[in-house]
Amino acid sequence: MSTERRATADYYDTFSQSYDDPRGAGYHRMLDDLEMEVIAPLARDRDVLELGCGTGLLLERVAPIAKSAKGIDLSPGMLESARERGLDVTLGSVTELPWDDASFDFVFSVKVLAHVPDIERALAEAARVTRPGGVVALELYNPLSLRYLAKRIFGPQPIGDGRTEADVYTRWDWPWAIDRLLPPELVRESVRGIRVLTPVAAAHRVPVLGDWLVRGERWAARSPLRWAGGFLMVVARRR
Repeated sequence: MSTERRATADYYDTFSQSYDDPRGAGYHRMLDDLEMEVIAPLARDRDVLELGCGTGLLLERVAPIAKSAKGIDLSPGMLESARERGLDVTLGSVTELPWDDASFDFVFSVKVLAHVPDIERALAEAARVTRPGGVVALELYNPLSLRYLAKRIFGPQPIGDGRTEADVYTRWDWPWAIDRLLPPELVRESVRGIRVLTPVAAAHRVPVLGDWLVRGERWAARSPLRWAGGFLMVVARRR
């Protein structure tokens, strides 16, 4: 494993100790639910792969509705939690997938590709293992967003054991660069914006405001405002 990959794996091994703690409610639950609104219909009765499955929070929701569901992640610590959930997961890199060409009907990745320096290779690998006519859903970080502004104002947040978000590579891709990033085998079909209206995650802990934001985010995800989402979920079809 390269020094860069080892550093990323170590970061997520540390993060795995607290990763699931805030994700059962509020802001993080909202993100998961909005992402699942895209993922679930595409995963149903299909052979599915999650790139960067982490502790398996989303894969656990996908597995019961999929024909088969597999995941891959660089972090042994993250995968330990995923295996405790009974999930079929593999240790490895999204830039070197250990599956044959055309192995899956649906491939998805959430909050991972923004931390992959060689994103073009990761996207090419996603396309390679997707069957012709199959679909990929790939989430990118968007600098044209309130989330990006909040990151610039408040700086890197702690993730545990003296580490912060600054300890992992992070990229931000402009919405108009999406089609240039996709390999020629993938044709973009839609884009969903996630976290469009939320100024900071803590706003979801404010009574009444948090409920309003959840309703507003569900509307904004499909509206013209989606292009200002902190996360852009790109759905593309394999030629």
